[in-house]
Amino acid sequence: MRERILVVDDDPDILQFVRMNLELEGFDTRTAESGKEGLAMAKEQPPDLVLLDVMMPGMDGLTVLKNLRTNQATANCPVIILTAKVLADDRVRALDLGADDYVSKPFDLTELLARVRSVLRRAQQMRDISPLTGLPGNFRISNELEERVSSGEGFAFVYADLDNFKAFNDHYGFMRGDTVIKFTAKCLLEAAAEVGGDQAFVGHIGGDDFVAVLTPEEAEPFCKAVIEQYDAGILEFYDTADALQGYIEVKDRRGERHAFPVSSISIGVVTNVTRTIESEWEASAIAVEMKEYAKRQSGSVYEIDRRL
Repeated sequence: MRERILVVDDDPDILQFVRMNLELEGFDTRTAESGKEGLAMAKEQPPDLVLLDVMMPGMDGLTVLKNLRTNQATANCPVIILTAKVLADDRVRALDLGADDYVSKPFDLTELLARVRSVLRRAQQMRDISPLTGLPGNFRISNELEERVSSGEGFAFVYADLDNFKAFNDHYGFMRGDTVIKFTAKCLLEAAAEVGGDQAFVGHIGGDDFVAVLTPEEAEPFCKAVIEQYDAGILEFYDTADALQGYIEVKDRRGERHAFPVSSISIGVVTNVTRTIESEWEASAIAVEMKEYAKRQSGSVYEIDRRL
């Protein structure tokens, strides 16, 4: 799908000029000739970016910006301010209200298009970062894996998730569960820094699922380092009595109590050393298969696919 841009300006000549050039660049572009109309259009169908003039009769651009930022549907929509005001205070006010960038009128078309692409690219990157761990999410993970597969060079894809994490979350609450997720991310990042090269990549799929992409030689040392760090630190997140007994008790829906051991980490690994990996989908499927095999064993375990 083409990225949607909404241009709001009371000058019809500017609207037509900007719309024509954005559409030539491949963007799906809509226009509004007043702040009130632009705000209504943005709320009805949130765009990927808004180009917003400041000086408009009735509802000015800064008022529109404030409304965009307080509306749940448009709160995170990137906004580039178009302004004929040259004073620094005016630009600062727009940025303080939540503008992502500004372009002074009269503007250079090449610069405007470059700023549009830059803000859209930055917004995509921000959407794809886990707010909890700060790690890249699914979009970046998919791109990274696709690039490794298509390059033809050796790589290892690592898939890790936590054992008994749901029981931990149910017992202690999601806030303490979040601290374990952040701790897990730290374990993977430190292991990657310890054994991985410059190309080592760590991502967060979501929940307690993590991935890493490394060279085949780095995979096993990486898994060992992750397990060592995770097992050494996980007990700090348990109450003392639970840590001493080595398990927690959680009630099910029928009120029956079940014992769950201390959380561990299971890791599955696939490489293209012993077999050809045709796509990122195949790499992901095999890594998940190996991770599930690791989960059938007790404690923190890693399994590397060595099949031909």
